[in-house]
Amino acid sequence: MPRIGITGHSNLTAATVPLVADGIRTALARHPGSDLVGVSCLARGADQVFTRVVLDLAGTVEVVLPAADYRERKVKPGNAAEFDDLIGKAAAVHTMPFAESNREAYMAASEHVLDHVDAMVAVWDGGPSGGHGGTADVVDAARGRGLPVTVVWPDGAERE
Repeated sequence: MPRIGITGHSNLTAATVPLVADGIRTALARHPGSDLVGVSCLARGADQVFTRVVLDLAGTVEVVLPAADYRERKVKPGNAAEFDDLIGKAAAVHTMPFAESNREAYMAASEHVLDHVDAMVAVWDGGPSGGHGGTADVVDAARGRGLPVTVVWPDGAERE
């Protein structure tokens, strides 16, 4: 059963979301849905798009939350319904041992994902991380471990 993780930008434009969803669907096409396990930190943007695609493909989702306060502190009101819907469909939810969501917690959650997957999908424009634990850092960490990384950044994709 392939276990695929996600890292990616949280600030995708509305027009980019369907482009990224199609790119993720293509990246996951070789994995039969019922055998697929997607592992996500469930941040808005790439993580949630990936999670929705895995569920649409009849896969299973496992969530890794960076800290105990993640839902209340980091999930914006406009994204709360989607977050709650997706976390409610997760087969398992693991919360990292941090009280507060911060860069250290984000990187620790990503490292946990890397410890539990066979490959990664990165929704990434190729640029540097905006801070410790950003997409580029996770891609570097995955490649450093020898994990295959499929980069998804379709033509026309943009960040806010």
